[in-house]
Amino acid sequence: MAISESAITPEVVEQHGLNPEEYERVLSALGREPNLVELGIFSVMWSEHCSYKSSRLHLKKLPTEAPWVICGPGENAGVIDIGDGQAAIFKMESHNHPSYIEPYQGAATGVGGILRDVFTMGARPIANANALRFGRPDHPKMQHLVKGVVAGIGGYGNCVGVPTVAGETNFHPAYDGNILVNAMTVGVADADKIFYSAATGVGNPIVYVGSKTGRDGIHGATMASADFGDDVEAKRPTVQVGDPFVEKLLIEACLELMATDAIVAIQDMGAAGLTSSSVEMATNGKAGIRLDMDKVPCREEGMTPYEMMLSESQERMLMVLKPGKEPMAEAIFKKWELDFAVIGEVTDTRHMVLEFDGEVVCDIPLGPLAADAPEYDRPYLSKEEYKAWAQVKPLGEVPECTDIGADLLKLMASPALASKRWIYEQYDSQVGADTLQTGGDAGVVRVHGTDKALAITTDCTPRYVYADPYEGGKQAIAEAYRNLCAVGARPLAVTNCLNFANPQRPEIMAQLVHALEGMGEACRALDFPIVSGNVSLYNESKATGGGSAILPTPAIGGVGIIEDYSKMARIGFTAPAKRLFLIGGATASLGQSQWLRVLHGAEAGAPPTVDLAQERTHGEFVRNLIETGRVGAVHDVSDGGLLVALSEMALASGIGCDTQFAGLNGGHLAALFFGEDQGRYIIEATDAYETRDLLDASGLDWLDIGSTGNQRGDSKPMICISNGWMNIPLADLREAHESFFREWMES
Repeated sequence: MAISESAITPEVVEQHGLNPEEYERVLSALGREPNLVELGIFSVMWSEHCSYKSSRLHLKKLPTEAPWVICGPGENAGVIDIGDGQAAIFKMESHNHPSYIEPYQGAATGVGGILRDVFTMGARPIANANALRFGRPDHPKMQHLVKGVVAGIGGYGNCVGVPTVAGETNFHPAYDGNILVNAMTVGVADADKIFYSAATGVGNPIVYVGSKTGRDGIHGATMASADFGDDVEAKRPTVQVGDPFVEKLLIEACLELMATDAIVAIQDMGAAGLTSSSVEMATNGKAGIRLDMDKVPCREEGMTPYEMMLSESQERMLMVLKPGKEPMAEAIFKKWELDFAVIGEVTDTRHMVLEFDGEVVCDIPLGPLAADAPEYDRPYLSKEEYKAWAQVKPLGEVPECTDIGADLLKLMASPALASKRWIYEQYDSQVGADTLQTGGDAGVVRVHGTDKALAITTDCTPRYVYADPYEGGKQAIAEAYRNLCAVGARPLAVTNCLNFANPQRPEIMAQLVHALEGMGEACRALDFPIVSGNVSLYNESKATGGGSAILPTPAIGGVGIIEDYSKMARIGFTAPAKRLFLIGGATASLGQSQWLRVLHGAEAGAPPTVDLAQERTHGEFVRNLIETGRVGAVHDVSDGGLLVALSEMALASGIGCDTQFAGLNGGHLAALFFGEDQGRYIIEATDAYETRDLLDASGLDWLDIGSTGNQRGDSKPMICISNGWMNIPLADLREAHESFFREWMES
């Protein structure tokens, strides 16, 4: 039902996503009944998407500080010191609901929004990454969703000219009715030229720049704070429409103005558009704000203040300028063919006041909108209660692995582990000419004009988090740490995107609370603080053909520094006859493994436990080997286990390997080759004797597992295991690995 300029009835309040208790708080804050504009503003500012009302209490417990952290959570993005007077600025955000409704524009505007979060703070974006979760490939809507999302990410990022260098894509029935599209951007700025959002200086002009405001995206934040029903198609108008070419102009215009001394504060218009940007700027500056809505640039006739304040039209920014700097700033934005309008001023009232047609159409105290917004301590199950609710089947007696090679080929051909070439070839990974590595454990991008590089990874294993939220939360952080170490980067900090279902269900709230507890413990143990992030709740669907709740998916974006990128490691073998070592040893955990899921259709058992002290010790040891030139190739062991990791190293290089596991054939072969125990790396040694001596002296658990190349005189590259357990030509492995997307997208 359309919302008109009518009386504020209980039905209108409900349409705005406010419950009766929250509406009573609105009445108390105002001392009167709100008008429709004011109700709309409370609606979006108190939505989960903007207020984090169900998660704020628990987010406060996360570690956010370190000597190299310049700015933690609370601003548009996190900021860390990377030396030489430079800073890295980065964040990850979700665009899940919009991408399910309209996959191309949903994904594209997700990329656009996260780019703005980063360049708003004065950084030039240098890399994008993403984390994508889709449902069953045979779901009737899934091919359409995958094609649309990938095209949207590529279409926007490629046009803006920012390379996409890292990411992950997974499939699971739990995402049938609610896919996840998480986008991450990393930028670089001078550490003494970071821009913040606090509006200060009574009388300072408030300036609107970028694109005109339209009617797209109205109530986008509210839509993103509710689960899906059968009305998915009716929500299409809440999805924003992006223009990457305008975004590119906006980046250049903002960076040009930032090179002057004109800007007091700056904020992008993201979720909740003009409302959230103006409220956050005034709140952060402990000031008030007055806007003249007649001066807001609009692209459609007859737009009301309600529509202007709630529109989520893209490519727009709000600034506070120093007095007298308006003509210079306007000249810059006009040169870049962008709108520029002075639409208000900073006040000392601590109120948001909006005027339209000579009348005050909104007067709201800022405290209740932001700092004093609702905060809930929602009920949640204890770890023991959650375990009883989740009813994860015990591992029990595991089937024997009778044909290792056949199992490996099935795993490598499965959607979970298949080559994502079809996806990443649609992304421009080389634009800017600073990309050093993609397709490995982490993307690596040179810090332009220096010997340094930033390593970027996105990680999470949702099936682990569902089975044990605490251990799964630890593992998500630990895997990001491991992937950065594997390329030779010192892990510095984390951003996250916490994707969960309905927090009003105690079992879902338990997933969030216990996952955050595990994440916090891992970050403290690894000295790997969380500096930015996003929470996306109500990711579940009641729509026909959809699933229910998604798997709990706390996606992690990790960033690390390589001081000298000439020493960076890759996953591909470098040459034949190089010795291979497994750091972490051979262990035997098949709980929640891909082998169990793909080969036997079971998601059973406890996920592998994470020894955080071991993770740190192993990571530091591997980084030292890389920095001192003692390894040629490195790869962490994760999804699919040891044999999948070896296969990925061989496929990346075209060089096979000949491995031996003497004395280990008394155990379960599937556990040895496909178990997913944590804290493990495969390394290719440049000097086998020296590396063996270092390993002996280290006290670490390790194994000599063979060598690269084909030692038996085979003419074609192969993956071989002694004892006659397996001999697979690399060509067969590559065909299996490449087959899924090729066949699916041609079907």
